[in-house]
Amino acid sequence: MDFFSLIPQFGSIFWTVAAFVVALSIIVTVHEYGHYIIGRLSGIHAEVFSLGFGPTLWSRMDRHGTRWQVAALPLGGYVKFLGDANAASAGADMATMSQLSDAEKRRTMHGAPLWARAATVAAGPIFNFILSIVVFSGLYIWSGAPSDAPMIGTLKDLPGGYGTLQPGDQILSIDGKPTPDWETLSTVTDELPSQALLPYEVLRNGEKLAVEGPFPFPPRVDGVLGDSAAIEAGIKEGDVIQSANGVPVTRFADVQDLVKKVEGAPVALTLWREGKTFDVTLTPRKTDQPTPEGGFETSYKLGIFGSYFFAPETRRVGPFEAVSAAAKQTFLIAKTSLSGMAHVVTGAISSCNLRGPIGIAESSGQAASQGLGDFISFIAVLSTAVGFLNLFPIPMLDGGHLVFYAYEWAVGKPLPARALEIATSIGLFLVLGLMLFGITNDFRC
Repeated sequence: MDFFSLIPQFGSIFWTVAAFVVALSIIVTVHEYGHYIIGRLSGIHAEVFSLGFGPTLWSRMDRHGTRWQVAALPLGGYVKFLGDANAASAGADMATMSQLSDAEKRRTMHGAPLWARAATVAAGPIFNFILSIVVFSGLYIWSGAPSDAPMIGTLKDLPGGYGTLQPGDQILSIDGKPTPDWETLSTVTDELPSQALLPYEVLRNGEKLAVEGPFPFPPRVDGVLGDSAAIEAGIKEGDVIQSANGVPVTRFADVQDLVKKVEGAPVALTLWREGKTFDVTLTPRKTDQPTPEGGFETSYKLGIFGSYFFAPETRRVGPFEAVSAAAKQTFLIAKTSLSGMAHVVTGAISSCNLRGPIGIAESSGQAASQGLGDFISFIAVLSTAVGFLNLFPIPMLDGGHLVFYAYEWAVGKPLPARALEIATSIGLFLVLGLMLFGITNDFRC
């Protein structure tokens, strides 16, 4: 049994906080470990590795002289290197530095060669990206990839059944239209008549058979998006929409068309769940979604997505294919995040797309409530976002440090101490301002 399925309701404050702390702790630990291990390998000594801030709850000293600790406020973490004035490595502790020999200064962040400092700083975001790739790779290997031809793996629950289709059938055609591959099946689905049952030709045990089956893409909820109208209305994966605003529906596209037509007006749905029917009314939300071209499309959404009436038969995925697909997905998340930030800044999409810690916590709880797989996938997505955000060229963030190092490399000397102080103050103001803006959106949007 999936432990996360025992969560009684995804709005539970306890589970929301617990899921957020678990997700953030994993991501922060990986990020800070990147700084720590590359720093150590580069000859820079870490005095403290802390998960969380504030009073220390637990600590121990390792054989390398680093104190590992867990602090009371699990909202981040840090690695404090020898000679740092603070946990952000924003400046040197001059009193400590003045007492160190040249050999000892080499073991500080501020006395190490430029390459060692840059590698140590860059390692945090890079380890976040690596975490995402490892998680996505594992999910690909675990779930496999759809077979090349459209083949039925398992049938999903539908109130009208599946006609005479069976698991293992290869779909050769629907309503006389050939379906040699998944891309063609998707195209054919858009051209089919809206009927409860359609004629299929399948290959079963080496024999071609004429059978009947449901519309390929029925109005079945295959997943619910976090922070959506659907999840607040209690809609769950596996629910089947039988009517929308009193009109019977056969295709998932029928629901999409209706939501588009009403332009944000409430929608009344009759749903089927495990043999019982019930009604819900929900109001579509204005949503900005990325397009394949790199822009964003604004439309009204319920926050649900559908799929075929069956889970495809899968083939095993090798490590190379899994890592390649995971790297592409991680890159796409980072690319979409950058595009989204740019569109928010220019006003092309709503600023509500930027959420703060409360919004992220809610998304963590919602992901956990939908199952362990969804929660693990959420951690991977959030890890990419954290790594990407830390590369922003803002003082106080890793990207800001890398800009300082680039200046030092180009000019041949570090940024003057006074300029570094001013830049750090500006960075702190920007980071706190961005956080405050996100928190405001958590309550406003």
